[in-house]
Amino acid sequence: MRPFHATLSLVRGPEEARARLAALDVDPDGVRQMAPKSRAVCVELASVPAADALVIKDEFLALGAEAAISTETYHHRRGETAVLLLATPDQYHRILPRLSQNSAALSRLAAELPALLDAAERRDFRVPTPRGDLILGGRPLLMGILNCTPDSFYDGGRFVDADAAVVRGLELIEAGADVIDVGGESTRPGSEPVSVKEELRRVLPVIERLSSRELVSVDTQKPEVARRAMAAGAAIINDVGALRAPGMAKAAAETGAAVILMHMRGEPRTMQQNPTYTNLYPEVIEFLEDRMAAATAAGVDREKIIVDPGIGFGKTVGHNLELIRDLARLRTLGRPILVGPSNKAFVGKVTGAEIGDRTPGTGAAVTAATLAGAHILRVHDIASMRPFVEMAWAIGQGESWSSP
Repeated sequence: MRPFHATLSLVRGPEEARARLAALDVDPDGVRQMAPKSRAVCVELASVPAADALVIKDEFLALGAEAAISTETYHHRRGETAVLLLATPDQYHRILPRLSQNSAALSRLAAELPALLDAAERRDFRVPTPRGDLILGGRPLLMGILNCTPDSFYDGGRFVDADAAVVRGLELIEAGADVIDVGGESTRPGSEPVSVKEELRRVLPVIERLSSRELVSVDTQKPEVARRAMAAGAAIINDVGALRAPGMAKAAAETGAAVILMHMRGEPRTMQQNPTYTNLYPEVIEFLEDRMAAATAAGVDREKIIVDPGIGFGKTVGHNLELIRDLARLRTLGRPILVGPSNKAFVGKVTGAEIGDRTPGTGAAVTAATLAGAHILRVHDIASMRPFVEMAWAIGQGESWSSP
């Protein structure tokens, strides 16, 4: 038997550390000093000049933290390098004043790192909408997909009729949907746009009838549709184009909508034609940062923004799997995260299942996204996905889980 019954243990962040230390009857001052050391935060930097990279490495090592740079830069002190930082929040905060005394670039880094560290720890959000606040940070909310289109990849044609769409929306609500996402234009790969008039015809009657029962989002890239939908009772604009269409950012700001900004490479008609990335997550994050800046410049309240990595939108199977696996990297943006893997082609390619048989694979993706920190899961079938989300959430809570 190992001396003292030694076993490997896990401490998942400062809150759990505080609880474990308190259970050991550690002195309160000791708890305050030790809890922050339980979680190292990894930060990746790109294209750092050799002189700055060497300063970073020296400063981090001096305080017992780590800063990895390329062998070429370390030995020959030239060129540029990526840098991987690994330190506790306390170490970062002690290093920042030292960095700020160096080059202008390092001074800017020192000024920006505190916000990044705060984003790494933030889990809870209150997103204002004209129809009430979205409270995010507990069990992920479920957004039910309601496609009022004849050509959506999963249920195209089933809910074009407004009465049928409303019945389906009520079924989703009854099954536990927290938000109903109403769309009148397919964004499947290869899809073609529809007219404003046709999109309005499809969505407005449905939004008007469902918005009295549950929060409704409108899935659109058109400013006129967004405005009319908000007037009809929608609370959220879900834009796969991330407000890039002329007038969309202004419409979002003036209607007071909460906004979902999604990453997409290209457009639905062409997005799956050999999508490539040099560095997937940094490129996705840079795009979303730019779109957040454009939205806030147009008057959208930053607290109303939700981000979506765009599963299936200009991505290969491998890209989609990496986006879900490493979802925590999106915390860089400091905003709540929506993930929409439901029944998409990558699930079929991994499992071999056709569209109608992808529930288990979708459930696995939803489980992984829940454990990785998603705040909202956008799915077609609330009834089948809710147990996956509830079980994954309970596992993530462990012993602290309590029955709702």
